[in-house]
Amino acid sequence: MDRQSSHSSLQTIAVVGLGTMGSGIAEVLARAGHEVIGIDISEAAARRASASLEAATARSVSRELLTEQERTDVLARFRTFGDLGAAAAADLVIEVVPESYEVKQQVFRELDAVVRPDTILATGTNALSVTRLAAESQRPERVLGLHFFNPAPAMKLVEVVSSVLTAPTAVEAVTALARALGKEPVSVGDRPGFVADGLLFGYLNQAAAMYESKYASREDIDAAMRLGCGLPMGPLALLDLIGVDTARTVLEAMYASSGDRLHAPAPILGHLAEAGLTGQKSGRGFYTYEGPGSSAVVRDPQTPADGGGAGGGRPVTSVGVAGSGTMASGIAQVFAQAGYAVVLAARSQEKAEAAKAAIGKSLGRAVSKGRLTEEAAAQTLDRITPAGSLDAFAEVDLAVEAVAEDLTVKQELFAALDKVCRPGAVLATTTSSLPVIAVARVTSRPQDVIGMHFFNPAPAMKLVEVVRTVLTADDVHATVREICVKVRKHPVDCGDRAGFIVNALLFPYLNNAIKMVEQHYASLDQIDAAMKLGGGYPMGPFELLDVVGLDVSLAIEKVLHKEFRDPGLAPSPLLEHLVAAGCLGRKTGRGFREYARR
Repeated sequence: MDRQSSHSSLQTIAVVGLGTMGSGIAEVLARAGHEVIGIDISEAAARRASASLEAATARSVSRELLTEQERTDVLARFRTFGDLGAAAAADLVIEVVPESYEVKQQVFRELDAVVRPDTILATGTNALSVTRLAAESQRPERVLGLHFFNPAPAMKLVEVVSSVLTAPTAVEAVTALARALGKEPVSVGDRPGFVADGLLFGYLNQAAAMYESKYASREDIDAAMRLGCGLPMGPLALLDLIGVDTARTVLEAMYASSGDRLHAPAPILGHLAEAGLTGQKSGRGFYTYEGPGSSAVVRDPQTPADGGGAGGGRPVTSVGVAGSGTMASGIAQVFAQAGYAVVLAARSQEKAEAAKAAIGKSLGRAVSKGRLTEEAAAQTLDRITPAGSLDAFAEVDLAVEAVAEDLTVKQELFAALDKVCRPGAVLATTTSSLPVIAVARVTSRPQDVIGMHFFNPAPAMKLVEVVRTVLTADDVHATVREICVKVRKHPVDCGDRAGFIVNALLFPYLNNAIKMVEQHYASLDQIDAAMKLGGGYPMGPFELLDVVGLDVSLAIEKVLHKEFRDPGLAPSPLLEHLVAAGCLGRKTGRGFREYARR
């Protein structure tokens, strides 16, 4: 429904630049009752913006969200012009022209000569310095940043960026406007990328570098982040959507400001941009699309063959799972539900029985939610045999360990598996951060050892990172990929290096979020809100850190820092202090936030 703007002082608003973002912002404003002056030097862009508003409002009428009369009123409030003189009557001007100081400064110079002294000038930049744009304006106190996210009608986040020169009254006015539009404004200071893009682009850059190093395929990197972190899109697909050239521009600005190597654009971004392979808009970037502007991916020489190398594996009918914690019982449940005979071995018979009882409860919950029949749950539980020692693994075809994330503990366990398991059995570790080769080398058969990194909770999470070492045999790799598909998981291939795919991309992003708080740039709540609303993340970084556990997070960050030796990966002192103080997150009742003791 239309609603008159509650901030009447900003009734007439000019939008300069009617590309995708400008058109989206114009639609939001016109629907909310504002008079919108759309300005673009391209007549074609102006026509497209009008057509886009007509189509969007027609959809609203067909869904009974607007009446025909309301639609007519919205369309009447949007007028387009070809020059900046039309902004003379505006109370607020929002520019969303290309990301270039020259272009934006030219717009601001011309606006200075046209608008009233009290008109607020907002830049839609996500990478350039608002302070630098303001300093060159005749009235720097009225210049600020107003960063909407694409698509503007759907995305809730608006970053309100003030420079040291911005008048508080201007910030209050646009913040009130954003709220009246039904958006969530987050006030931030002026630095490249602000909050959401500042965290997002560092992560996207590392994903591009990971792909460039041929560590993993583009499909596996994207699937890993979607399935392992619940993200709406994988990083390489997202780079293609944003525009490879745009991402490179943002990263260049971030690197110039931070000097952090993690922000130095991966060379592949420059190579693609210079070749004109800028993503969806050009029809090709990391992926190939049906045509320029299409989001439909088509096959190209890099697309994996259908069936993904199925066949060639060893036969597996029985599985041993070592461990008694949440991960071990979750993995045992996954295999048993898929029809495998499972031996669940713990340090004692009692611990193994307790782990089986936990699986019984988990299956009971699935039955109560209607996801499983009573009969299927009973059959699953019957397939699990608890055992008090690894000797019970003598006949299994696949042994999976899910014990403590401690190299010595895992090496002792693999030395024992080497003695107990029959020749030809596949030995897998679920480590998330230790080198798989280090456990393989304690056995007499390193060719049979592989990493199978499940994600918690294993019954629900679809992803398994399949980690082969330089010594892993081809048929062992094929066996594990086939089994993943049989237990209805999505396998992604990665080499044996710290963090594999998910943690190597996730934890530097979490570390950078902590650094933002350390530098007093933004608060926990602002950062969590920005990433959920602006990045589509299911949880904000601090919510996630508290759930994962600050001690676990610190351990993974130390491993990444030690392996890659990048100063930008050094764990933040704030994380170290919290862990030293015993504030480990939800499990201790306090981490970045405090939690009620259950």
